[in-house]
Amino acid sequence: MQISPADFADPRLAAFLQAHLDDMEPTAPPESRHALDLTALQGPGVRLWVAAEDGDLVGTVALAPLDRGHEELKSMRTEPRLRGRGVASRLLAHALADARSRGVERVSLETGSMAFFEPARAFYARAGFVPCGPFGSYVEDPNSTFMTRGL
Repeated sequence: MQISPADFADPRLAAFLQAHLDDMEPTAPPESRHALDLTALQGPGVRLWVAAEDGDLVGTVALAPLDRGHEELKSMRTEPRLRGRGVASRLLAHALADARSRGVERVSLETGSMAFFEPARAFYARAGFVPCGPFGSYVEDPNSTFMTRGL
């Protein structure tokens, strides 16, 4: 598996990210879905990486700036048929190493509070993320779980 910066001109990336948005659609009302689309992931300061294996995209992860020294983990997705094979662990390690190398002190994330997101919450907890309150422009939402970790 190879991890590299995203090529936004790659049509496979657009399809992969749309599948992520499609996965999220039935999980919560629109105001509680915070996944970024292709355009938002090209915003100022956002860093998106893709994992590829045998020519196929198998995962994505992004970091978006919040405040000085604080970034948000976004667009973390593994191809469903490959979950449990370490793709997410490698992507997360890559993103956190990048953040550390740039002097970022804290990475936070928002994920769903519903049963669908239990594997994600457990994964982030194993990686050292702990529950926190809303950050950035988020507000309290019963459909959201907020987590953070220092670097």
